[in-house]
Amino acid sequence: MSSPFISAFKTPDLRKKLIFTVAMIAVYRLGATLPSPGVSYTNVQKCLNVVNNGAQSGVFSLLNLFSGGALLQLSVFALGIMPYITASIILQLLTVVIPRLEQLRKEGQAGQAKITQYTRYLTLGLAILQSSAFVALARSGQLFQNMCDQYPIVPSTKLPMWLTVGVLVITMTAGTGVIMWLGELVTDRGIGNGMSVLIFTSIAARLPAEGQSIWQKSPYRFVAVLAVGVLVIGFVVFLEQAQRRVPVQYAKRMIGRRMYGGTSTYIPLKVNQAGVIPVIFASSLLYLPQLVIQLMGQKATNNSVLLWIDRHFVQQSALSGPYYIGAYFLLIIFFTYFYVSITFNPTEVADNMKKYGGFVPGIRPGKPTAEYLDFILSRITLPGALYLAVIAVLPYLFMNFVGGNKQNFPFGGTAVLIIVGVGLETVKQIESQLMQRNYEGFLR
Repeated sequence: MSSPFISAFKTPDLRKKLIFTVAMIAVYRLGATLPSPGVSYTNVQKCLNVVNNGAQSGVFSLLNLFSGGALLQLSVFALGIMPYITASIILQLLTVVIPRLEQLRKEGQAGQAKITQYTRYLTLGLAILQSSAFVALARSGQLFQNMCDQYPIVPSTKLPMWLTVGVLVITMTAGTGVIMWLGELVTDRGIGNGMSVLIFTSIAARLPAEGQSIWQKSPYRFVAVLAVGVLVIGFVVFLEQAQRRVPVQYAKRMIGRRMYGGTSTYIPLKVNQAGVIPVIFASSLLYLPQLVIQLMGQKATNNSVLLWIDRHFVQQSALSGPYYIGAYFLLIIFFTYFYVSITFNPTEVADNMKKYGGFVPGIRPGKPTAEYLDFILSRITLPGALYLAVIAVLPYLFMNFVGGNKQNFPFGGTAVLIIVGVGLETVKQIESQLMQRNYEGFLR
């Protein structure tokens, strides 16, 4: 494994790309630890110690995961990449609903550039809303669930409070814009997809601290969690690489004086066609009850429905209970089928194949091909959905084993899916560039 890395660094242009990617990651991590103006760094660290000793960040744990722990510190890059992810998902869903966006998607590179521009504008809009909400929660103490009211995150100064809050919102929004720019720079001049690499960096930055907390509680527990983590990563790698290849044959066509077609290829249908999106959807939906209970405050204690929701979906003991885990499991399966149905259109694929003279051997072009692809997709989506659901609920199943905090089990859920997926994609890109230069790759 070491010789391919040595070969990569011996290649001048590939070495520049790797060094540039590492430099952008360093800038990103610097911004994630740099406190925003007006925020008391000392009080933030005291509140984080209170949270780590038993309190939970509940509603914000997913956002804190994608920001690499920067959200609860209210740093310059506190929002992380989450506004961009949300904007991308919204635009992707709207593409199915709005004909104009669907037409832009079919226009190729020019249309995709326009959709990317819309995504940037929506990202900045979401960043303004989220930063305003987080600053307000930090001032009221609800960002840490009122566990550290004696340590004000945004202490009073001689400046008007509206000016301090405005500077914080502008700083965090500008930080989100810089993150977008860094991600696009990595995509253009570095290795891998820039946004995915930054998410990978944020999640990986949390692993040492989580491993240390498990080690301090019990070295034997740390070894057991590490062994389970190796098995989970191996299982994820196997399922992420699994695919059903549908053979496609293209008929020969005479265009002018040239003969085209006559080739054989295949359509790779992955078992996990939806990626990590269903897990994000399900997690966000299950955070809504926690958010409602938190906003209702004392009024929630007078409502029997809200009390039942609080007991089975919000309290710390409920996160390892059957109601929460069962709802999480079923929501992931539902969103997997939903997302696959809107991102892969068998009819459109069949029409494109028919237009260019392609056909599946033994299947008539047109509607029969679309029905055949839909049948295959429905068969492989079920194991993919079950795989995502099992991986996602692992932190909750191991909650009591690792000390009652699901964040201390780093080898399950969204984290391991993103780490393994981005790692595999980046290795493939380095592999392909090495093979172009006649070097031995990672796979022998």
